[in-house]
Amino acid sequence: MYRQLRVGVVIPAFNESRAIANVVAATPDFVDVSIVVDDASTDDTAARAAEARPDVHVVRHTENRGVGGAIATGYRHALALGVDVAVVMAGDGQMDPRDLPALLDPIAAGIADYVKGNRFLHPEVWTAMPPARIVGNMLLSAATRVTSGYRHVFDSQCGYTAIHASALEQIDLDELWERYGYPNDLLSRLNIAGVRVADVAVRPVYGAHWKSGINFGTALHPIPWVLLRSWGTRLAAQARKRAR
Repeated sequence: MYRQLRVGVVIPAFNESRAIANVVAATPDFVDVSIVVDDASTDDTAARAAEARPDVHVVRHTENRGVGGAIATGYRHALALGVDVAVVMAGDGQMDPRDLPALLDPIAAGIADYVKGNRFLHPEVWTAMPPARIVGNMLLSAATRVTSGYRHVFDSQCGYTAIHASALEQIDLDELWERYGYPNDLLSRLNIAGVRVADVAVRPVYGAHWKSGINFGTALHPIPWVLLRSWGTRLAAQARKRAR
């Protein structure tokens, strides 16, 4: 428990046999529930996660659904287990557990319902993040500011996030985009629900074995489509509110 909040960590993982045990083992002691969602891995990700901590919940998809689909599954399990806040940490070790309190503090203080990591607020970003990623993230973040309606947020592709259960319950998890582009879609839906969003600085972590799931192909498709889709959904919701 952290500042009277029951905390659950959702860890989406696909073929993360190399890193998953370390990620699960490094979960801070104040975390009440750890949920690994194995998105139909072809390696022993699930077994290694289960061996890392005896109290970890391992959920397995029989078919690969993408990172967004895995996170949605984790969110459902977190709510069923009665958490107050659900945190997302990647199964590849790209998120530093030392930053977890910074994500939780705005929610504990009652000033935000959804807190996302922003690596561009950390001074190491310019040396740690690959140059191509810096450019891509800046372009997608600028576009997401427009489509989501949250003009104060940045680093939209950073998946290190924390959300209060009351905010999570306002989102139809079945409607979320399941693959790359998921965080962009989620931000737009949070805006429709009137959820308060805050950015906090988190460390940029890029190890020797790190490999991005976003490449030139995913940058061209489907992310632009997801942005247009989420923008249209938000504008339509605003129009319905004005018509009432």
